Order: sequence, then C-alpha cells, then structure tokens
Amino acid sequence: MADINLGVGGANSAVAGGYDIANSLKLEPDNTEYLSRTIGSTSNRKTFTVSCWFKRTELKSGAADANGHNLFFSGVDSTNMVSMQFHTWQDTNADKLEFRVVGSTNNYTSRRFRDTSAWYHIVLAVDTTQATESNRWKLYVNGVQETAFDATSYPSQNADTVNNVQNNVMRIGTKPYAGNEFGYFAGYIADYYHIDGEALAPTEFGEFDEDSGIWKPKAYTGSFGTNGWYLDFVDAANLGDDSSGNSNNFTLNNITAADQATDTPTNNFATGNPLVPLKANTILTEGATNFKNVGSAGWASFAPSIAVQSGKWYVEFTAAGATTFCGVGNVNNFLNSIYYGNWNTSIGFYGTAGLLFIDGATQTWSGLAYGSGDIVGIALDKDNGYVYMSRNGTWANSGDPTSGSSGTGGVALTQGNSDYLASDYFYIGASQDIDNGILQANYGGYTTDTPSSAETDANGYGTFEYAPPTGYYALCTKNLAEYG
Repeated sequence: MADINLGVGGANSAVAGGYDIANSLKLEPDNTEYLSRTIGSTSNRKTFTVSCWFKRTELKSGAADANGHNLFFSGVDSTNMVSMQFHTWQDTNADKLEFRVVGSTNNYTSRRFRDTSAWYHIVLAVDTTQATESNRWKLYVNGVQETAFDATSYPSQNADTVNNVQNNVMRIGTKPYAGNEFGYFAGYIADYYHIDGEALAPTEFGEFDEDSGIWKPKAYTGSFGTNGWYLDFVDAANLGDDSSGNSNNFTLNNITAADQATDTPTNNFATGNPLVPLKANTILTEGATNFKNVGSAGWASFAPSIAVQSGKWYVEFTAAGATTFCGVGNVNNFLNSIYYGNWNTSIGFYGTAGLLFIDGATQTWSGLAYGSGDIVGIALDKDNGYVYMSRNGTWANSGDPTSGSSGTGGVALTQGNSDYLASDYFYIGASQDIDNGILQANYGGYTTDTPSSAETDANGYGTFEYAPPTGYYALCTKNLAEYG
C-alpha cells in the first residue's frame, strides 16, 4: 500500500506560467513505438548533456516489456552504449534509474521512480575530461543533483564514449539486443535535448518556481553542437523534427500523428493510475488511457491520477460494451467500491438497460443505456454536489449540468453511503466486465479514440468529442490551479 499515490489534490511537477510546453509524445510498448537517428559524423565523444521531461504510465509490476523502459540510447549494442532506462526485470532494482556512460557497467539510483501522476525532469551531464572522477558524470532530477546510488562506476579521465560516433545509432524509447529492439518506454516524453560538447547544469533547462518552489521548465538559449538536437513534438505531421536548427531529425518507428499529446510538464492531465491496485488480468496501456480486461478478468476498475475536492469537471469514456460502469466515487471508499465493480459506496451509470446505481441500489433512467462505441460523458459538479451523464452528447434524464444548486436531472452526491461532504475528494472513474474489452478514458490530455470534433473546455484545454458543459473543465493542473 505504501506505493499507492491516490493523486489527492492534483498531480505535482507541473507549474504553469512563463515558458509553456504545448505537446508531448506518447510511447506505448505494445505498439513497439520509438525514435531513432543514425549519427552522420563523429563529434565530441567526451562531453555532452541529455535533458528531458518524462511521465511514466507503466511500472515493473505491470510492465508490458520486462527488459527495461528506455529513455535514451546511443551506441552499438546492449553492452557498448550510453543509456538511461528504468529497471523492470527484477524486484531488487525495480523502477530505479539505471544508466551507463562507458562500457557495460550500470549505475543505479537508490530511489525508485514510481509516481505516475507526476512529470519528472532528468539531466545527465557527462564530461570525462574532469580530473575528479565523480565530476565525470552528474545526474540531476527535478533540478537537484542525485547523490544516493546503489551502484556507481566512473569512466577513466578522457575516456571516449560511444556517443556522437559516426554511423552509431541514437534511440529514444528502446534499445537494441541480439538484433532486436527491447525495453520500450511506457509513458510521455517532452522537451527533449541533446547538447554536443557541453556538460550543462539543469538550470539551463529549468528553474524553481518562486511561489511554489516546484521545478518547472524554461527555454534553453544555448548552443547545440554538431550532433545536438531538440525535440519539441509540436508538429504532429513530423514528430521526429529537430527544432534546434541542426536538422538532426529522428526517424519515427510505429509512431503517427495520433501519438501527439497535450499532457505536458506545464499542464499535467489526469490519466489512469497503475498504483491504485488493479485486479488480476487487467492492464492500463496507451499512456494509461486504455483499460483492458485480459481474458476473463470479471468486474474490474481503474481510478485516475487526480482526485478533486471542488470545481466542475468533465470526462469522456468510450465503452467496449454494455457491461460498463462510468461514474464517481469517494476516494475514502474507492478501494471497497469501484475497484470491485459493485459501486456500493459510489454512483455509477451502467450501460445495460440504462441503470443508475446509487450505493448498490438501481434505478432505470431515460436515455441512459449505452454499449460498444458509445461515448459516455461524466460531468461532476463538486461545488453543488451533483453528477450528470451523457450518451453521445445527449444528457440522460433531461439533465442540465449548468443548473447549479437545483441539480436538474442530476444525481445528488449526498444520497446513501456516498457521503458527499465539501471536504471529500472524488474520483471520476470506470469499471467493466468485458473479456478482452478495452475501455478508453479521455481526461483531455490524450486518447486513442481520436475525437472528430476536437472540442476543448472554455480555457482551451483538453480534446473531447463533445464540448464540455459551460463552466466545466478538463482535469489538468492549469484548471486545478484556477478552479480546484
């Protein structure tokens, strides 16, 4: 239970203001998605910097690939490389950052990177010309130098790495092994830099917010060097485009425009939370927006990475079939309700026959039944204590989410055991019992069910099939800062 992050009060590591990151790239192991670039000419093999932001969505316990989750690779093969990856194949080092600079010896952080609600920033600065061995590489996480390691190995002075060597290959999101690609990264990456010829401090890429003290991105204004590059993922038609001016573009492998996301370090969106215990034979994939029952899993559910205490929020789910619940649950009772699919202390909308479940009791609602491919909209008015549901853009029970305290056509959160209080945090989640069914969640930052209309909330955030009701917003940190 110690690893569970319920996301209460919103996800961290995303601060708005000043420099803004518009897009990220979603990477999914099941689709073997990665980027690659063959180095055109040899440059500085001793000194360089790698900087990127990332948000993990799969961990060791539920990893789709048991060979690490790779952020960066440059070199020849799995024993002759510069690399950064998250360890996933044994419990001892599970989810620790493992990296190599020279040779085949791994360095391991002592800490584990398991907060799937957060964006992290990492900088690996290498300079083998340094006389002091501990200065030949430095690792920084969220602006602070990492000093606790379970294993360290430093290169000899002036050692040449295999980075920046002509015809060697750089990869983002995987590594080669025995002629194949292994260790696909699961999650989102953003604002990705490689600086050739300089070992830089993290303050070149980020800064501490003067109000919150949270580490946030800033624009890099320095040089890039011969093999330097910058990936901002802004051009959906060319997500491997190098924006540094060097034209060191990457080849896309199984990546399309649909893999671009608006979930970024400066606006962090809710996604499914793998740290809330998932039932056996259920998985979260595609940036933790697809929930799948593998085989006959029975009723199983997922929670988002962000819970809300106040405000008005809109979420869409695309159902895999009629045996689906979509609704809200009190965080305090969540593991006893939504997790088991019975909603005994929650409010859920059941696709079969159009049933409304309130703490286990049922009612039949007009216009509520839904099935495979239907888009279910959930509007949670936490300020007035009501929840509303739509099917394909039409509000059930003649609901009016803008009706405020009258709650026209809505369900009051005060009913039964759902225990609505002004101080309670609520999830907007879902549950299903569909063999091999995939329930698609859209909290606004990314979805595999590409909306045809691309509607946003009034602040311009989120991408939905149907427009959120007036006054309702996508679950993201910019909106939470204003309304949550």
